[in-house]
Amino acid sequence: MESKVKPVQMMASSETSSESQEKDTKEQTESSSSNKDDKNMVTVSVFTPMGAHVFYSPGTHNTMDMAIEPLVTCRLCLMELPAREMYEMQDCQCLYCQMCVIQYLTVMISDGNVLVITCPDARCRQGGKFLPSEIEQLVDTMTFKRYQRLKFSKEVDLDPSRMWCPEIGCETVCHVCPLSDKKNVQGIPVKCPKCYLEFCSICKSNWHADEPCDAYNSKVKGHDAGIPISSEEESKIKRCPMCHIPIERADGCAQMMCRQCKHVFCWYCLQSLQDDFLLRHYDKGPCKNKLGHSRASVMWHRTQVVGIFAGFGLLLLIASPFLLLAAPCLLCCKCNACKACAEEEDV
Repeated sequence: MESKVKPVQMMASSETSSESQEKDTKEQTESSSSNKDDKNMVTVSVFTPMGAHVFYSPGTHNTMDMAIEPLVTCRLCLMELPAREMYEMQDCQCLYCQMCVIQYLTVMISDGNVLVITCPDARCRQGGKFLPSEIEQLVDTMTFKRYQRLKFSKEVDLDPSRMWCPEIGCETVCHVCPLSDKKNVQGIPVKCPKCYLEFCSICKSNWHADEPCDAYNSKVKGHDAGIPISSEEESKIKRCPMCHIPIERADGCAQMMCRQCKHVFCWYCLQSLQDDFLLRHYDKGPCKNKLGHSRASVMWHRTQVVGIFAGFGLLLLIASPFLLLAAPCLLCCKCNACKACAEEEDV
């Protein structure tokens, strides 16, 4: 009996071992297929006809996961572009496309507006400005060199303690002691540290110690006369009474505005017209009837100015009762808001 039972047990053990081997082979094949699927997983990015950037990646159970990159509208060209093609300003965090920013900077530099390049958006709340490092990164090398040269030149022109040497080919910055009294038009001697030329700080002619600039320039004619500047009424070139830069009057009225310091003055007598909104300076004195406009246009200008001030006054007069009535409500709302904030802080 024992001889019959033993072969049966051996057959059963052989069957169980074969089943385990089959399970192992199935697990190996499944793991290899899953590894192949993992290797074959590829993320695909395409552009839709509407311009959106869409990313496709295989998901579980043979499905595709889709992610759409958001589009941002450029406020200059009004085009919708992906965020990766936009440029964010460091100062105000405004977003524009890179092509518009590069074109904007190139135009500003070519026009000479290099002292402060502001944000292209006129309604920018922070009043952002482009930093020199940003400009260097965006524009080409030649444009950036022009930006540096023009900016340095304008800074020297605006600085009362620095001045360019008038000698041809020198291009040296000379240091000047600024006058404490701005109304004093008498120049001081300035000596160039490179070519040792001593010139006048006002007319930039050779230094004339005992003579005013007008008398010296009228006497000296030729290459040593400097800029032909005169304070006479019929002179075509004069200096701004504030920043002393040369100004040439080609045409127009006698009310002048300096492009550099924005000072408004009379061309003939160089008197300030900053507070003369009605242009009454040309009603009397040596500059009477020399404005360059007809009497009718002057009266129309004065009517407009008076109308503007009268309109503001009328609006204030009409709105004052409503403001008085609304003041308690505004104060109560403000007090309630303050109380609510105080209670929140206490909690």
